[in-house]
Amino acid sequence: MNLSYCPICASKKSLFYHNLYDDRYGCPGLFDLYSCVECGHKHLKAKFSDEQLASLYNTYYPRVTFNVKNISPLKGEKGFRAWLDGENSFAYRWVPRNVRILDIGCGFGETLGYHMERGCEVFGVETDVNVQLVADKFGCTFHAGLFNHENYEASYFDCVTLDQVVEHFAQPIESMIAVAKILKKNGVAVICTPNPEGWGRKIFGKKWINWHAPYHLQLFSAESMKRFAEMTGFRLDRYMTITSSNWLYYQICSLLFYPLPGEPSAFWSSRGPRSLKKKLLLRGVELIHYLKLTHPITRLFDSMEIGDNHLFLLRKE
Repeated sequence: MNLSYCPICASKKSLFYHNLYDDRYGCPGLFDLYSCVECGHKHLKAKFSDEQLASLYNTYYPRVTFNVKNISPLKGEKGFRAWLDGENSFAYRWVPRNVRILDIGCGFGETLGYHMERGCEVFGVETDVNVQLVADKFGCTFHAGLFNHENYEASYFDCVTLDQVVEHFAQPIESMIAVAKILKKNGVAVICTPNPEGWGRKIFGKKWINWHAPYHLQLFSAESMKRFAEMTGFRLDRYMTITSSNWLYYQICSLLFYPLPGEPSAFWSSRGPRSLKKKLLLRGVELIHYLKLTHPITRLFDSMEIGDNHLFLLRKE
């Protein structure tokens, strides 16, 4: 797809933000963000091969010290506290029991154990080879690397989850068609992805944490996701905004330690310096978050359908 046009509907696009940069890990480069005049889809003007993407994440996405003994299945909390925390913003929460599930971008692998405990046949994909240790611990099937539909049988899965994954696709149409190939008829793809039309983007502008250049290449509006679904063999079954209350905490801390281009953030990266003043301010923000004083703000904006996180349930036609 020519970068002069929207990668979803092929309409013309206009410059939305100039010179975004990696404000977390310090990856060099300045990037322009474009917005489609027709469907509202946001697209970062950056083109990466699969090999370049893998190298980008392995170089600039440093994980904390990995110890498989510290990884346990997620619990799937319920009740008022789970609602206040925004737990339903995660894709794994929308997977039924006793299904065959593929989690694309399964992170540290806690979701794999969660699904196993609910009687599912579980598969995971993640670029980090260390997650193989977690998959072995839980007894599920795992592939290290980027998602490739040829690794699976056609029409094999009941459910595929993409939790904060679809925004990373360099070729979104081709990637989602590949997801459709491995889903059974009426199978469901659960997609959670940042909302570029939500309140956070409008308040924080270029410093909104979910631009996350150059890792986030695609940012979907509700309209562009509807078109995206129809183009790739799905129909949009359900849509809402549900956001983790942690995101507002991350946003405030990100602003507190906002770096210059090419420098790592002292909040997101252990390589960034922290002054005593900033450390004290961070402690104050942590206390406010611990007491859940900002959580109602996130719940309010979600109830108004302008939250920072989309949840889409797509059903294969």
